[in-house]
Amino acid sequence: MIPIDRRSALRAGAGAAVAGALATGCTDSAPAMPTGSASGPPRGSAPGSPPGSPPGPSAGSSTGSGRPAARTAPAPRRFPGQSAEITHGPRDRARVALTFHGQGDPATATAVLAEAERAGARITVLAVGGWLDENPALARRILDGGHDLGNHTLHHIDISELDEAAAYAEITGCAQRLRRLTGSIGSWFRPSRTQHAGPLILRLARKAGYPHVLSYDVDSLDFTSPGAAAVTRTVTGQIRNGSVVSLHFGYADTVAALPALLDALERRGLRAVTTTELLT
Repeated sequence: MIPIDRRSALRAGAGAAVAGALATGCTDSAPAMPTGSASGPPRGSAPGSPPGSPPGPSAGSSTGSGRPAARTAPAPRRFPGQSAEITHGPRDRARVALTFHGQGDPATATAVLAEAERAGARITVLAVGGWLDENPALARRILDGGHDLGNHTLHHIDISELDEAAAYAEITGCAQRLRRLTGSIGSWFRPSRTQHAGPLILRLARKAGYPHVLSYDVDSLDFTSPGAAAVTRTVTGQIRNGSVVSLHFGYADTVAALPALLDALERRGLRAVTTTELLT
């Protein structure tokens, strides 16, 4: 259990994080960040690779930008007994997965990661490929924090409205960026601008190397900017054992809601883990 004084510190940290995010401007189009990667213990296993993607960097080799290549990150896994589209984990264990759509102001993204880590929580980030192009250091920052990192398409357009070739390019385009930055195509794929994947997207995701598509059973609606209290009420009103929650980087309300949300999970005996941990 987190002591009361620790909870006060979490709330104070959230306020500072929100202030910092707002000072830089919270927008859907994130400004570029300096490149570079944080150090940390080796993680993961051999990478997966979408057909036609270039070979990934090996540890210690150089990327095209001249930076040392990052260590190999965890690759997608097949979970026996799980359907092609996963909406939640086991209902008999007191674990939940907080998943974040990776786009928006990098300051807000960093604040979310720091807030989760202060509470001992781990999250899942589904990153947009264009956002990774502008903020490449965040890919390694996410992994070095012990979080899951996955694919949320290249441009975050409505993938269900695209033809087969364009939809596949959206999936593999982001996968290639993840592989270039981390050595893996990412642990998960989530389609953009839709909660559920149709048969075509499920097939294309498998072709690209993702055995499962990650959906969710709780929508926080944080992208509507309803205020931190509303985000917390929405999630706590629906969450239960095994839930996968949809949240977003890029919204100050989300950072501000995290201390109260994590407090509520603790009081109910729910542990926030990565999606991989949820299903393992």
